[in-house]
Amino acid sequence: MANIKSKVPHDSYTVMNELILPNDTNTLNNLMGGKLLHWMDICAAIAAQKHSNRIVVTASVDNVSFRKAIKLGDVVTLEAKVTRSFNSSMEVHLEVSAENIPAGHKYKCNEAYFTFVAVDQLGNPINVPEIVPQTDADKRLFEGALRRRQLRLILAGRMKPDEATELKSLFMPE
Repeated sequence: MANIKSKVPHDSYTVMNELILPNDTNTLNNLMGGKLLHWMDICAAIAAQKHSNRIVVTASVDNVSFRKAIKLGDVVTLEAKVTRSFNSSMEVHLEVSAENIPAGHKYKCNEAYFTFVAVDQLGNPINVPEIVPQTDADKRLFEGALRRRQLRLILAGRMKPDEATELKSLFMPE
């Protein structure tokens, strides 16, 4: 990552808002999960592009649990920022909340981690700036990112479990 200036998580901070319309809902008037995943992917990709100043492609999406239904007429707010970068990949943390504006009721719906890879014009991976966490929350997300990355690589068959040093330290302290 030589010659690439480091960045802070706030540099990639991205917010999107979407109003839930009838075409976005299922027969129960709840937002369809696939539509929310689509918006999450866009928001996270924008954050990754802000960090890398490059075209990015989605490499993985961690477990997404739909905690609360989002209703017709609610406004969804998606917030994303890069938590850590590795060579050409970046982990992006997303938080999703919804709000019934007339009722004045806002609630958290879910959160997830997406991984993106920055690519050049030919689609080849390219190095990205490193992240320098600023706040305590940024530091917690940064520190946990290596464990989450190792778990992703194991689940994808790209790392052997005995090579996951960060995960081993959780279960087998020295």
